[in-house]
Amino acid sequence: MKKALVISGGGSKGAFAGGVAEYLMREQGRDYDIFVGTSTGSLLIPHLALNHIEQLHYAYTHVNQRSIFNVNPFVVRKKGERTYVTINYLTTLFQFLKRKRTFGESQNLRKTIAKNFSRASFEMLLKTDKEVVVSVSNLSKNRMEYKSFRDYDYASFVDWIWMSCNYIPFMSLVTKNGYEYGDGGLGSVVPIREAIRRGAKEVDVIILESENMEHNKVLGKNPFSLMISIFGFVLDQIEYHNISEGIIAAKHNGVQLNLFYTPSKLTENSLVFNKKEMTQWWQQGFDYAKLKYESRSTPLPQPKVAY
Repeated sequence: MKKALVISGGGSKGAFAGGVAEYLMREQGRDYDIFVGTSTGSLLIPHLALNHIEQLHYAYTHVNQRSIFNVNPFVVRKKGERTYVTINYLTTLFQFLKRKRTFGESQNLRKTIAKNFSRASFEMLLKTDKEVVVSVSNLSKNRMEYKSFRDYDYASFVDWIWMSCNYIPFMSLVTKNGYEYGDGGLGSVVPIREAIRRGAKEVDVIILESENMEHNKVLGKNPFSLMISIFGFVLDQIEYHNISEGIIAAKHNGVQLNLFYTPSKLTENSLVFNKKEMTQWWQQGFDYAKLKYESRSTPLPQPKVAY
């Protein structure tokens, strides 16, 4: 019986998913045949498929804004204990003057991915029987695409991981094979159905959002900040529908579905990469998964969905 691990998009919140995955794989001995990820999930899954958890932990707890952006469209400020994000107007102006279509550029992320997931790791992965799949949004064709590492060479697969993470219009819009691609989360934040389509009969799903999404958000006070808030709202709705569709597909195909949400909202802006916070989130993810397992004596219940 094939088992799958699915990890949603969520930017810096991927550190929490790393902690959950560490507990599931190391403490519970969960052995997955299929790994499917979107955005930050795409960054995690090649390392998890190789069981390179220590290397993954180091990467997620040592990343910062410079690791992601070569043109950073954000300014991170602190007011008391609260961290908030505003648009860097000077950077945005330069992007407009250069006739760029995005507010920022994420070429540094491409380099960071290649640094942490080497060609040797890719070749090692090819020798396993694992299936690793990342989601990307083909904006030219207006459709979702799922890229298995077995169908591409090393450089191309790194490109697909990078494209899966590019949160348009704040990160790079990438052209490949004549088409323009962006973040997989624009169409599939939680790609449960893809794991089921590939034959999984039991799926662990790490969702980087709290189960109850009824929280008050602080809306932006200018058009750019408001745009970030609106994008967050849209992605929340896509996520909800992805989960509902995944639950329905699981019921129809006799698939055991185990959902792991964040117990609380971790951050207002997942494009802020704070090493201290991400280190804490990794441990929180590990502790949350441990508590979830220790508090039950029966298998995880099947989730419910409202039709």
